[in-house]
Amino acid sequence: MQKPTSRTAARAENERLILEAAEAVFAEHGFKGATTGQIADRAGIPKANLHYYFPTKESLYRQVVENIFQIWLDAANTFDDCDDPEVALTSYINAKMDISRRHPMGSKVWANEILHKAPVIQDYLETTLDEWTESRIAVIERWIREGRMAPVDPRTLLYMIWATTQHYADFNHQIETLNAGKPLSDEQFETAKKTVVGIILAGVGIHPGGKGAGA
Repeated sequence: MQKPTSRTAARAENERLILEAAEAVFAEHGFKGATTGQIADRAGIPKANLHYYFPTKESLYRQVVENIFQIWLDAANTFDDCDDPEVALTSYINAKMDISRRHPMGSKVWANEILHKAPVIQDYLETTLDEWTESRIAVIERWIREGRMAPVDPRTLLYMIWATTQHYADFNHQIETLNAGKPLSDEQFETAKKTVVGIILAGVGIHPGGKGAGA
């Protein structure tokens, strides 16, 4: 019984090493510039082993992109788990900020792909992302109809949240440079989170502890 478990654990660890290395290499070089040899070297495994798990560079790239997107989707579960716009938006923004701190490379891979007009994952944008976005818009529109938020454009609100939270991953070098060359401390990052949440909630007419728009 131990051998299959050991093989399963070894496979999971190899996949983790490969995906972690792939995130970094794709973030640095983009899809076209990256090679499976570079990724294997960074992961510390033979190139043949990498291709055992991921037969092509594209299959590995798509997995990296889908991983970060799934993490973002999970962060938005608050829209389903809570019907209080203040709590849902606060939790979503905080989660997205935390993801930017924990997974900066994955966010940069996504950003690079979009900047190049999504040559590899356009189908993903047109299906999964589009369906997810429409479902979140429907929730926000209902909150607005119920008078629980100011009448803002839901799509623009989502874009603003994505742009602001992902800035802390995609432009972390700029942030560190402007912070005396140092990463934000835990205290500074918590201040940033509270500030972002406060500005966005105020912009949609939600006052913490209030009863909705205009409370």
